[in-house]
Amino acid sequence: MKLKFHHTSLFYTVTGRGPAIVLLHGFLESGSMWQQLAQILTKEHTVIVIDLPGHGKSGVVDEIHTMELMAEAVHDIVKHLGVTSISILGHSMGGYVALAYAELFPSEVEGLILLNSTPAEDSPERKANRDRALKMLHDTPKVFIRMAIANLFAEEDRFQYASAIEQLKEEALQFPLEGITAVVKGMRDRKDRTSVLRQFAGPKYMICGTKDPIVPLPISEILAKHCHTELIKVVGGHLLLTENYDEIIKKMHFIDFLSF
Repeated sequence: MKLKFHHTSLFYTVTGRGPAIVLLHGFLESGSMWQQLAQILTKEHTVIVIDLPGHGKSGVVDEIHTMELMAEAVHDIVKHLGVTSISILGHSMGGYVALAYAELFPSEVEGLILLNSTPAEDSPERKANRDRALKMLHDTPKVFIRMAIANLFAEEDRFQYASAIEQLKEEALQFPLEGITAVVKGMRDRKDRTSVLRQFAGPKYMICGTKDPIVPLPISEILAKHCHTELIKVVGGHLLLTENYDEIIKKMHFIDFLSF
């Protein structure tokens, strides 16, 4: 389904019945990443899967896709559906958007799950990497996309997941370059939302990969403790749903607002 947002449209799907959960993908991904998990969650939940602006089948909204702008896009869909209370599961960038949503619309969020994500802002080094990414996107966009997706996996695991990496690359290469660029700028400029997670009163979880090259486990452990957030460790890198799906499902059975 599609919903008009600003001058473009947003793509989303809705399945199942029960308490609503919104699934938000990461950078260079789309709602398709949730296909397996969504089929399980629909047994007990209304599952709303959204292609964030500039990704999947959703259009480009602006020159910069801030986390606030993307949270507002999600909110428009939720409001359009007449849903007044949601839980959010966000992967990587989707987690940044989830926290922005929780800050903007706190009374509407029942629970949060950050999968391979962090409430912290980019470090100065990470911001510099974003600037280099923007230059590569301008000069050699296909090279950047291929490299960025490969870098989501631990180096020693890339051969094992070569097929999955190629599929992700093929999908991402279809996304509009303007949308990818807008999101990189938005992630670079996003604010620190550690206080948002710390103050969130509902159930909250961080699911982290033991070999995540993007969101290192030691830093996640510190942040989870500071934010009074339950930390769930899963063997794998930054794409745990691809690398260790069965273990993710086992661990999710212990998340109190999920039932399937």
